[in-house]
Amino acid sequence: MLRVLAVDDEVPALEELAYLLRQDTRVEHVATASDGVSALQDMVQMIGAGERLDGVFLDIRMPGLDGLDLARLIGGFPSPPKLVFVTAHDDCAVQAFDLQAVDYLLKPVRAERLAEAVRRLSAVTTPTGEQGPDDVIPVELGGVTRFVPQQAVWFAEAKGDYVRLHTVDGSYLVRMSLAALERRWSSAGFIRVHRSTLVSARHVSELRFDGGRVLLTVGTETLPVSRRHTRQVREQLVRQFKAFA
Repeated sequence: MLRVLAVDDEVPALEELAYLLRQDTRVEHVATASDGVSALQDMVQMIGAGERLDGVFLDIRMPGLDGLDLARLIGGFPSPPKLVFVTAHDDCAVQAFDLQAVDYLLKPVRAERLAEAVRRLSAVTTPTGEQGPDDVIPVELGGVTRFVPQQAVWFAEAKGDYVRLHTVDGSYLVRMSLAALERRWSSAGFIRVHRSTLVSARHVSELRFDGGRVLLTVGTETLPVSRRHTRQVREQLVRQFKAFA
């Protein structure tokens, strides 16, 4: 069961968010704060009292201490709660995921979309030794949200401020940095093979040399490994293959 804090300077939005969170059976307790400073004070008080805080549902554009600055301060806690950003602005997603956010929701928040964020929060707060559900990346396509599971992704490549996820069903463009995705999925067997490419070891079927270059077969694609990453990739693949064997 999750214990969370909801933070928003707009009272109607805060009340709606808290109401929806309290309807979710996976959420045990919902505290609220109407600005960043109050939220920080509440968190310090909770931690000082030995209370558990699993996640913070956080608005970005707030007067005084905004959501991104608050998130950076939270990151300095000994055991920081996970972050879920809830905002009307879609231009801060890269910064949010660089801060290792679990999810990024756009207002107005739909109940089913919030439920998915809670699921993901629950997955990453699963105690050690318990197997959580597969992580997913939400992709907006023509007003419809599709959830791309981690295990379906062959590889990801950087496209400016975006990342393109390649799967057997096609490719999807997501507004986040490759570095943020690497931090998020490195423990699941995703390895950097090039400055612009992240590959899932479970989908690598072949490693070969061709004219001094190292090539990987990933799904139905052939990808080059940069000279800088060659040794590290070979070592990591050996470790990953042993882990998946």
